[in-house]
Amino acid sequence: MPGGAPKGSPFRRFSSTHPYKPGDMSNSLFSPLNIGSLQLKNRIAVAPMCQYSAVDGNATDWHTVHLGSLALSGAGLITVEATGVEAAGRITLQCLGLYSDDNEAALGDVIGRVRKVAPEAKLAIQLAHAGRKASTKVPWEGSQPLAANEGAWTTYSASALPFGPQWHTPVAMTDADLDRVEQAFVDATHRAARLGFDAIEVHSAHGYLLHQFFSPLSNRREDAYGGSLENRMRFPLRVFQAVRKAAPARMAVGVRISGSDWVKGGAMPVEAAAYARELEERGADFLDVTSGGLDPRQEIPLVPHYQVPFAEEVKRGVKVPVRAVGLITSPHQAEEIITSGKADWVALARAVLADPRWPWRAAEALRASLAWPNQYARASAKSWPKWPE
Repeated sequence: MPGGAPKGSPFRRFSSTHPYKPGDMSNSLFSPLNIGSLQLKNRIAVAPMCQYSAVDGNATDWHTVHLGSLALSGAGLITVEATGVEAAGRITLQCLGLYSDDNEAALGDVIGRVRKVAPEAKLAIQLAHAGRKASTKVPWEGSQPLAANEGAWTTYSASALPFGPQWHTPVAMTDADLDRVEQAFVDATHRAARLGFDAIEVHSAHGYLLHQFFSPLSNRREDAYGGSLENRMRFPLRVFQAVRKAAPARMAVGVRISGSDWVKGGAMPVEAAAYARELEERGADFLDVTSGGLDPRQEIPLVPHYQVPFAEEVKRGVKVPVRAVGLITSPHQAEEIITSGKADWVALARAVLADPRWPWRAAEALRASLAWPNQYARASAKSWPKWPE
């Protein structure tokens, strides 16, 4: 089929029959994007979303079905959920990990199955450490700290400051702890490379460990890793550099950063922009700009585009692709973010949980072309019967 997928591919390419005239849409959302040496077919990313469905850090059948569905979505990049680089770095006992041979084997089995049904999909993994927000119950059980009889473990952070009332007080990390966690990120990077991931996202946001070092609200250290912005960035930058060095050149490596803590005295957009510039200088291939999650006192206006200004602020100071995320739900909204220059690409989370076929519908709404699996092609707008007027 001219302009279609390669011969033998399980995909076909359809153009929308949405009633817009040619030229009405610029289709920036469906233009290709390079992040490092990796080319994405469009500018839609599926954000990493914790599933709390692992066993001892091992991926399960749930992950096969979940990731398989997302891999068929047509999104340019699908990112596996926050994955603990050490057991103590998991948010919950049910969180995914990549710190053992068993973890690697289980996730490898899932990724192998996903790639069989969606060989064209580009897959990333988010490497993370929860720090003081570790050792909690899963969200549907309240997300509160685990008790000793529920399997609670020692948590670590920049300083011995709990996340909130009734939370565990973390251990302020020593030099040995810093070395251990850095090596854990490196080891997980090697495992991710062996599994064939196309990209790595280092999690430095949402109040987890690297964000805890970055924010003055959670970092009260008096050594080289605390105080000034330069010092507070030091450990996150050190971890990123270690990951970038450990990852093969073929893998894109980026960072999720926080644009604001949404609390007085917390990290500000101008600091996020400075952090972004430092990451770019050290080889970051992309930046994903989010916010919040560090302090329960946060006051966040949950409205469409509420985080886009942070991405825009970061984008003004760097050349690498910057991604916006947060309550981006409609195709035209996503298109406007890109065409207006606020960000280079967008990530969706809740929207694709509710509708894993969101990219297909977006292509039809914007009169773009996107590959559909042959098995689902009858659902495309092109295949619907033409009803008489």
